[in-house]
Amino acid sequence: MIQKHHQITNPVIIFDGVCNLCNRSVRFVIKHDPHKHFRFASLQSDAARQFLAAHDTDAADSDSFILAENGRVSRYSTAALKVCRQLNGLWPLLYGLIIIPPFIRNAVYRYVARNRYKWFGRRDSCMIPSADTSDRFL
Repeated sequence: MIQKHHQITNPVIIFDGVCNLCNRSVRFVIKHDPHKHFRFASLQSDAARQFLAAHDTDAADSDSFILAENGRVSRYSTAALKVCRQLNGLWPLLYGLIIIPPFIRNAVYRYVARNRYKWFGRRDSCMIPSADTSDRFL
């Protein structure tokens, strides 16, 4: 189901749908987001392309984990840390890493992102959400 960007009030995580690390990260967020705060869209989907175009964000940057929240778009380590801040358990403590200058955090993030297929593998197609989570995917 594709929703128009202006109808979405929850934060949206846009991820690389063929990346195994990214898919595991989405499953992790779903598991630690009991209030169903986040919505998801794979970078390869029409919904993500439409959403990013509406927010003047380049969809070609597939090395980025993108968080769209309150009309703002965050990328890289900042996006990941903002997501952690909303999860249950001790994960919000990781948000303290935000004090590390972005050029350092993002260098580490980009290094992992560039090597994610080599280290974690890649799928031939995007993940298909389970019946109990499909309403969270755009």
